[in-house]
Amino acid sequence: MTTEAAGGIDILCVTEKAQLMRFIRLPDRLLARDPQYIPPLHSERQAALSPKGNPFFSHAEAAFWLARRGGKDVGRISAQIDRLAKSDPAAPVGNFGMLSAIDDPAVFAALLATAETWLAARGIRRVQGPFNLSINEETGLLVEGFDTPPMLMMPHDPPYADSHVAALGYSKIRDLYAYLCDTTAALPKSSAAIVSRGLPPNVTLRHMRMANLKQDIASLVSIYNDAWSTHWGFVPITESEVDHMSKAMKPLLHERLIWFADVDGEPAAFGLCLPDLNAAIRDLSGSLLPFGWAKLLWRLKVSGVKTGRVPLMGVRKRHGAGMMGRLLALHIVEALRREALAKGITAVEMSWILEDNLPMRHLAEAIGGRPYKTYRVYEKTLAA
Repeated sequence: MTTEAAGGIDILCVTEKAQLMRFIRLPDRLLARDPQYIPPLHSERQAALSPKGNPFFSHAEAAFWLARRGGKDVGRISAQIDRLAKSDPAAPVGNFGMLSAIDDPAVFAALLATAETWLAARGIRRVQGPFNLSINEETGLLVEGFDTPPMLMMPHDPPYADSHVAALGYSKIRDLYAYLCDTTAALPKSSAAIVSRGLPPNVTLRHMRMANLKQDIASLVSIYNDAWSTHWGFVPITESEVDHMSKAMKPLLHERLIWFADVDGEPAAFGLCLPDLNAAIRDLSGSLLPFGWAKLLWRLKVSGVKTGRVPLMGVRKRHGAGMMGRLLALHIVEALRREALAKGITAVEMSWILEDNLPMRHLAEAIGGRPYKTYRVYEKTLAA
């Protein structure tokens, strides 16, 4: 279905496979001149946006639109409602995401108005975003750090997007930081001294084993949901979502890049590092055909990539406060740094970290990390 908006813009609701592929490929054309943009794998994006391919849709609903002018696609957006997200019954929250458009305020206005109308019709009173599609997937709009490419599962946006969104009544609700860590550098002296003292006798540090993958995934989900349950924007990760991610990312999973700390025999903390898929697909134009598969496997399994990302880590709340929590997190991060370097990964991104999550920011800084990208999440209250 197509509707008209101001400025000669038509809004097309994406309902067919061919339209979805246009939706997925649109940023490849709009950002083709941006030297830092990396086209995602189209097949992966197609699965992520399909109810059959993404367990997100078992607890959420979403809609997608294309903006057209003069018979040409000039923008896209999604709107979604996640039933697992915490929400005030008096002012239910919905999300927008997948935002990409030409540098034209009228196109941004038409897209966001379309998402707002869809959300309002479903009782939503506050809109937050961008989330692509969940806060547990790609989150935020890039507002600083345009001079470097995005790492695995991190968004990349043009500099003009921020001002267009803000001009439409959206204000910052949180900034998110990405920290870059040089794995070739020695730990700062204070952190090295803590690590050198070792762990208490009731704590065991171990890496994940593929033979124990299902049990370790259950432990990871349990720790993560406990550790982050009181933080802003928290949406619990389901086991089906992590299982889905582990299958999709299987070529990236390495036993020695997933570490757990057990306290008195119980999993108490974990950290996960993934080789940066974006570095391996940068020149594939989003396609694995005809020879992309061979190039990708060679780069991941033989030549390797030089960058990686820590997308998930956590310490159970009962251990998180005080020295024990810092000790567990620091030992896990150091194990990830050491093992990443052993695999030829010389730079690791820790992301994303909430601006007000000082313990995690201090941890990133304790291993020599520096903030090099900022992503912004916006909010707008809809008229009653």
